[in-house]
Amino acid sequence: MQSPVIRLLTCGSVDDGKSTLIGRLLVETDSVPHDTVKAARTDRRSGSTIAVGEIDFSLLTDGLAAEREQGITIDVAHRSMSLLNGKRLIISDAPGHEEYTRNMAVAASRADVALVLVDAPKGIRTQTLRHLTICSLMGVQRVIVAINKLDAQNYSEDRFEALNNELEPALSRLGLKDLISIPMSALIGDNVVTRSQSMSWYKGPTLLESIQDWSPSEIRAVSATMPIQSISRADNFRGLSGTVIGNSFKVGDEVSIFPSNKSAKISRIVNFDGDVDKVEVNIATTLELTPEVDASRGDVVVASGSDLAGSDRFTAHLIWFDEQALIHSRSYMLVSGHTQTPAIITKIKNKLDVVTGAELSANTFVMNEIGTVEIATDAPLLITPYSSSRELGNFILVDRMSSHTVAAGMVQHTLRRGSNIHQQSYEITKEERSKSKGQKAQVLWLTGLSGSGKSTIANALEKKLFSLGMHPYVLDGDNLRLSLNKDLGFTKEDRAENVRRVAEVAKLLVDAGLIVITALVSPFEQDRAQAKEIFEAGEFKEIFVDTPLDVCIERDPKGLYKKAAKGEIPNFTGVGQDYETPKSPDLTLDGTDGIEQSVAAILKEIL
Repeated sequence: MQSPVIRLLTCGSVDDGKSTLIGRLLVETDSVPHDTVKAARTDRRSGSTIAVGEIDFSLLTDGLAAEREQGITIDVAHRSMSLLNGKRLIISDAPGHEEYTRNMAVAASRADVALVLVDAPKGIRTQTLRHLTICSLMGVQRVIVAINKLDAQNYSEDRFEALNNELEPALSRLGLKDLISIPMSALIGDNVVTRSQSMSWYKGPTLLESIQDWSPSEIRAVSATMPIQSISRADNFRGLSGTVIGNSFKVGDEVSIFPSNKSAKISRIVNFDGDVDKVEVNIATTLELTPEVDASRGDVVVASGSDLAGSDRFTAHLIWFDEQALIHSRSYMLVSGHTQTPAIITKIKNKLDVVTGAELSANTFVMNEIGTVEIATDAPLLITPYSSSRELGNFILVDRMSSHTVAAGMVQHTLRRGSNIHQQSYEITKEERSKSKGQKAQVLWLTGLSGSGKSTIANALEKKLFSLGMHPYVLDGDNLRLSLNKDLGFTKEDRAENVRRVAEVAKLLVDAGLIVITALVSPFEQDRAQAKEIFEAGEFKEIFVDTPLDVCIERDPKGLYKKAAKGEIPNFTGVGQDYETPKSPDLTLDGTDGIEQSVAAILKEIL
């Protein structure tokens, strides 16, 4: 069955003519109010050369005043129009500037058809290839390549063919099966709605025809599912509300709730029009279940017998949006549908060269880079490859400190270890182990600059606790880098992984009932916050050893500051790399005080 709506994305590099093309398409299909067209005859962008009285088609898709001032499209502008075959066309005009690639990627995730423009005089550009790559990754079914501004090339068939030949390796590599290439001039109107008289050599469809005759291709359907968006309550009624994906539900169907796996039967389906016997795909609905099982927002209703299964390990394509580079092993918030869970990128498999298609080795991504990664989540997700379901196969990553969306991802496949490894429970509890030692198990996380006195304080504190009959253990940063973490350097990525590993070891020792003292520079606030999160409330105390940099340099017990000053240690904290002072530590020690005074302050805090 054909969809009544076609979602069209327009993209390409800056000044390729996207806004002008869509503006003309709207005007020539009488899809723009006449007063808006009238305004486009008088309003002008900064630096525009279009004469007053003529229509500036590009203005018809601009949604922000800043766009007119800069002469570029920043946000994704949406317009809609009716097609001759009764379908509705929703047009998303995406920004072309590299800085706003993230906006284009979001629009591509919903698009059925992508219109990628190429400026005939300027030729193929990197951003054009990046947009084609994103369209392929996002599962856009039809791609229309518009070789625009051919009027500036005397409508040359040779130029059209040369650009197609230049694009061929990329198009073939990306596996774009439904592809149409059209020579046109958005400014003049050639091959947009009406066939060009100046390019009689072209026998293919116009832009409008190539959009109108699209119909969705068959993809492997997943079982009926409904991510729960909210719980609907009324007198003697409790329903689970969301949008159905994959397949239809009907009254009487057996279902289960992920992740609890509790079973029930659909006893009632309620839509805006009232009760129905069946609900189709992409329809928002409310399901009443019998018995009334416990479920909440973020859970998923799944048809019984489905082969869908939860996993907390998977491989995915990733598009990095943020100006700050990806930090390997740092915890991000993964958002998939209505589900949120902390996640770590455990492995960067490769980075894609969008020009050549080569898969390059990498240890980080910077803004607009695309690659393949392995991800581990704190909780299992009901996911499937993006090629099978856009809804169950997509996610975004959010920086947990700034709340900025930093990446978009498309699941390739789950990893076997995501379903084959299970948590083992033990009969002796952490509380019992602590009680047998007569103490409260906890971690005392000493952080500060190199030379601040962390290791000296940690050693003295351990001796004092031991003399009191307690069971402490020190995890020193240098000692761990000689053993467990000897493979790590001092980049931001390696420091994040260093902190993660130390925190996991500390958690095991706390589970054993010990008082764990860590002496670790751990310079980044987000990494320390991530370490704290894996412990129960009250188990993790952040202790900031506040010693002025000049005092640390004067002490320089290991000679590291001298090496850093000579450029021999480029990522040394306090010289070549920043130290982020704790915002709200549990205890701050003056690193210029005596060791006994610092130990006494810690004992007062924990005993």
